[in-house]
Amino acid sequence: MSNSKGLWVSATEFVSFAEMKQKKSLTDHIASRGRSFDAQALGMYLPNPDPILKAQGKDIKVYRDLRSAALVGGNIRRRKAAVLALERGLKRGQAPVRVERFVRDWLADLDMDRILRELLDAPLFGYQPVELMWRPVGLHLVPEDLLGKPAEWFLYDQDNNLRFRARDAGIQGELCDPQRFVVARQDATYNNPYGFADLSMCFWPVVFMKGGLKFWVQFTEKYGSPWLIGKHPRGAATKETDDLLDSLEAMVQDAVAVIPDDSSVEIKEAAGKSGSAEVYRELLMYCRSEINVALLGQNQTTEATSTRASAQAGLDVTDDIRDGDASLAMAAINAGVRLVVDLNFGESVAAPVYELWEQDQIDKTLAERDKSLTDSGVQFTPTYWKRTYNLQDGDIVEDSPPAAEFAEPTVRPLLDQHALDQAIDGLSAEQLQEQAMEALRPVIEALQNGADEAEVLGLLAETSPDLDAKALQEQLARLIFIADVWGRLSAAADRGD
Repeated sequence: MSNSKGLWVSATEFVSFAEMKQKKSLTDHIASRGRSFDAQALGMYLPNPDPILKAQGKDIKVYRDLRSAALVGGNIRRRKAAVLALERGLKRGQAPVRVERFVRDWLADLDMDRILRELLDAPLFGYQPVELMWRPVGLHLVPEDLLGKPAEWFLYDQDNNLRFRARDAGIQGELCDPQRFVVARQDATYNNPYGFADLSMCFWPVVFMKGGLKFWVQFTEKYGSPWLIGKHPRGAATKETDDLLDSLEAMVQDAVAVIPDDSSVEIKEAAGKSGSAEVYRELLMYCRSEINVALLGQNQTTEATSTRASAQAGLDVTDDIRDGDASLAMAAINAGVRLVVDLNFGESVAAPVYELWEQDQIDKTLAERDKSLTDSGVQFTPTYWKRTYNLQDGDIVEDSPPAAEFAEPTVRPLLDQHALDQAIDGLSAEQLQEQAMEALRPVIEALQNGADEAEVLGLLAETSPDLDAKALQEQLARLIFIADVWGRLSAAADRGD
């Protein structure tokens, strides 16, 4: 029911049109391209604001030609190789076990090396669209491949939506389905959804380096070799002069010449030209330095004058750029993982996370945790040691020592009701339903069967590898209380209480 002032949304609630208009205005854009004075806002699509592309009147394809330069191509390989050398894997996080296994099986069928290489074009060109090629698998739907498509095939509209430059879609392009495309972008903003292209910083240094090298080669050809000056009598005929010139030309090639006995040859070095040659060298070295800084963040490691300290400082900066490239690739892959989970399990289900990391850092943290647990009496299985530290059969003794040889466990159950309530409250209903039923049930059953606490703590560490020693002990304390309550309830049910 409504009137001129508002609308009755229920028998007791009336909402005025003024309130509805005010609420709607809170969700709308005030500062938008459609309302701005920007000349770009008048067009059907948003051109790439890259200053190099605007000045040249070209698209992003011009940056692909830069890879033919040896220094640029080598630095690009170095940046990609640094990311590909990282460890990679899927972390479950808050995702259910069945979802994590489903995504892990899907990722195992993909060529992740190629996918990462294509995603790592995003820092070079600013953005890299990737198309998801979906196919049905049983009752589910998963991408059978993630294909990187040329960035110049795509554009953004005034609402920052990705569009494909289809032939039959006109100048505005065809709107891309967000379930079919994910985009890796570097430093993308509302003003510049195309992102920042690192190759834009290499354009002019490459152009100047090519020009400087061309003139340096010409200079070397002209002044690098000594001049041969032939002398003949003043009254010599033109034919005699031409014959002497031919002899000098042959001498340049073969260092052997035959000349008349009344002629002479003088070899004269080009003096005073070394300063001019240094000008070209300095120009080339400056361009090299600019390209190295643009792509690697430093130039010490590629120059002959660098010291060990400066080279190491340069490598530290390169690690930061590597981590930034890895973050771009992870964000795009996790966007695809999110789509897979949404379509197959629902948008409310947590998704696992694909991560890239440096192995040395993770191993050190994990080793410290395992040492702390071992010192407190935890007994890990040989399978755990092999899987975690990449050991082979025969590397460790698989006969486990008696539990009595280990230190007495430090975890002790607290029997007061307040601690029991806190332990149970620490596990949410969703955790009890998903984790306890899938992963923690073997631990609870081991406690009910009278297993040693150190053995149970080792089993818990295997099912929850992301927890540190303190968190594992707290989790075990909660499970001891739950197992105790579970046992009492079962006993009461058997007695018919």
